[in-house]
Amino acid sequence: MNYEQLGSFYLGRVLKPGSASGGAAAEAGEGLLLYDSKDLTTHALCVGMTGSGKTGLCVSLLEEAAIDGIPALVIDPKGDLANLRLNFPQLRPKDFEPWIDPGEALRRGETVSEAARRTAGLWRNGLAESGQGPERLERLAAAAEVAIYTPGSRAGRPLRVLPALDPPPAALRDDPDALGDRVAAIVSGLLALLDVDADPISSREHILLSNLLDHAWREGRSVDFAGLVAAIQAPPFERLGVLDLESFFPARDRQALALRLNGLLASPSFAAWLDGEPLDVARLLRAPDGRPRICVLSIAHLGDRERMFFVSQLLNEVILWMRGQAGTSSLRALLYMDEIYGYFPPVANPPSKAPMLTLLKQARAFGVGVVLSTQNPVDLDYKGLANCGTWFLGRLQTERDKARVLDGLEGASAISGAAFARGEIDRLLSALGKRVFLMSNVHDDRPELFRTRWALSYLAGPLTREQIQRLAREGAATASELAPAPAPAAEPLTGRDAAAADRPLLSPGVPERFLAPKLGAERGVLVYRPALLGHARLHYANASADVDRWEERTLLAPLREPVGADPWEGATRLAARPSLALEPAVPGKFAPVPSLAAREKSYASWSKKLASNLYRTEPLVLHRHRKLRRTSTPGQSEADFRAGIQHALREQRDLRVEKLRKRYAPKLARLEDRIRRAERRVEVQREQHQEKKLAAAVSLGATVLGALFGRRARSIGTVGRAASTARSASRIGSEKADVKRAAARVTDLRHELRNLSDEFEDAVAEMEAPLDAADIELEEKLVRPRKADVEIEPLVLVWTPWSVSPEGIAEPAY
Repeated sequence: MNYEQLGSFYLGRVLKPGSASGGAAAEAGEGLLLYDSKDLTTHALCVGMTGSGKTGLCVSLLEEAAIDGIPALVIDPKGDLANLRLNFPQLRPKDFEPWIDPGEALRRGETVSEAARRTAGLWRNGLAESGQGPERLERLAAAAEVAIYTPGSRAGRPLRVLPALDPPPAALRDDPDALGDRVAAIVSGLLALLDVDADPISSREHILLSNLLDHAWREGRSVDFAGLVAAIQAPPFERLGVLDLESFFPARDRQALALRLNGLLASPSFAAWLDGEPLDVARLLRAPDGRPRICVLSIAHLGDRERMFFVSQLLNEVILWMRGQAGTSSLRALLYMDEIYGYFPPVANPPSKAPMLTLLKQARAFGVGVVLSTQNPVDLDYKGLANCGTWFLGRLQTERDKARVLDGLEGASAISGAAFARGEIDRLLSALGKRVFLMSNVHDDRPELFRTRWALSYLAGPLTREQIQRLAREGAATASELAPAPAPAAEPLTGRDAAAADRPLLSPGVPERFLAPKLGAERGVLVYRPALLGHARLHYANASADVDRWEERTLLAPLREPVGADPWEGATRLAARPSLALEPAVPGKFAPVPSLAAREKSYASWSKKLASNLYRTEPLVLHRHRKLRRTSTPGQSEADFRAGIQHALREQRDLRVEKLRKRYAPKLARLEDRIRRAERRVEVQREQHQEKKLAAAVSLGATVLGALFGRRARSIGTVGRAASTARSASRIGSEKADVKRAAARVTDLRHELRNLSDEFEDAVAEMEAPLDAADIELEEKLVRPRKADVEIEPLVLVWTPWSVSPEGIAEPAY
């Protein structure tokens, strides 16, 4: 069974339609349903009632994408797509046992062990039936990482949905549209949590917060949430539009908004939205080693409002990431959402609807495929879903559901210009069984009826929070793997914390500033520790690497007694320059300051050491792919560059495969037409043979009866008829030989077709390039900053807040 073809997804076996009376699909055809991955760039919709096999089909689609090296973001409102982590290559009962529902086993009259044995056998037989063995399970496990994130919870990998309000990169700040989208996404998400109307045009709350962020970012300043609350009360501008601030948004109303935001920030549950890995689409799509990732974003534990907040935030982040990618005709990534009901309604406009519609209309140009799934077809905006080129239609619950699906499918066909046989599709939809789907693809000539293949992953159903925690412990990477900079770790109480007292006196020339403590730091004893903050501009210039750029670096080095020869050894590199205050935002104790740090003259020496340290430790690391003659851009990680090379190789592969298809398609089409004509000839010959046999039988019967009962005068005629019957028998033998010759011709043509198909597949296999990111060979080039152009700003002694628990454990509070 040859389903491992380049750029094709094995989804199941083609079925022949049933009888003319409209019966269900009855007989499996010879062909496999191989879906062209490029077709997903025009998006897909999967519709089916509970029990139709919809989840199994969509899981299979995601598995095929992973095997082909295509990453996916998977929004999981029900909790059953975490099943993608349940991959058991050895198919042992003990592998299944922890995921068996004890209640279901009890209802079947089984122990959990017995249910596990039965399930393992069921999966082994199902995979064998669809021609898949343990080696394919192993291939899936090696091809991609499955990571389960639980925004707003620490059950799986926590996800920091609300980003630190640091200014975006300069390139984004210089693009008014991109900057506006970024601001709107953050503000809309924040207001959704506050249950405030988040319309960017009519909502004064949205307008005020957007202007506050835009004002700070254009000045290159970070904003923390405490500062945002203060800015709402006292904005740094006096007018909004043509109206003065007081007329547009009076102070009393701003105070109410500030109190609502402060109440949200003070809520213990809100802290989960600020912890974990950042909501960075590029990092979510790729593992640290560059492998594609199936990123399952489980939101079953959230309330409706929180779900809407997260989904709208994520969709807006996907749009921002997407617009930073180069255009392509090949599939780059997938966005899959299970049970889209409520997020894309036909009439209302929830925060998720506008970005979803943007993705359906624009994502194709960037190689991003959107796959949506629902069992409630009447509650979807079919005008928007008309942008979906592929519809997977399973068993539906009501005639009303079927009518809405047909309407939407007809709209999609009209947009693409494809023919739409409503009556035929209506008849097929009325007869679908479990795991049987009708695929309507605008890229194909006709709809295909098929039975889905067996999913590689064990479909255990929705996982509990405890089960997700277990999966997170077993295979999840730590959050620090993806964090832009490691935070200081918690540590036992130190002597300097025990000796903390009042604020120490420094030399008048020593500049000192304060980092604001994060929310919740006041639960422990707050101790301010001294650190050295350095900010520099570095000039990287290298003609051979086509590099000429300035970059900024910010380093934070803790100051301990005694200060080493180079205080910058082991310093933390910050993602952006932090917001500093002249005085502490929250009262606290102060750790001692090293004697050298209290002297003004030490800072000039440390400034020179910073320049030397940056020259040694901050080269631009560029990567080059020799065959494609591509070099990474400054700041691009190796994993991201590997992903880009992987996609470029896939584009080349898809183009070559497409050329081969165009060359072989006419030959294959001619052979298929000859086979159809030869099969019709067999039917004609068989019908003629049957007619001759029937006529001969009738003639023989008449001869025998005449011989037995006829008169003597008619016996002579009987003898003549007997001779004629003998001649008919001879012709029957000739007709039978004709049938055999026609059938042999069909067999020969089918053999010729198989040979031509094998020839095509061999030609495709010869051009296969290594598409595993880890197998791509790269060269490394270092570009160091120019010594003469290193610009160091005046150093600052920064007081960093630490929270010391009653048990004596100190944790960073910034």
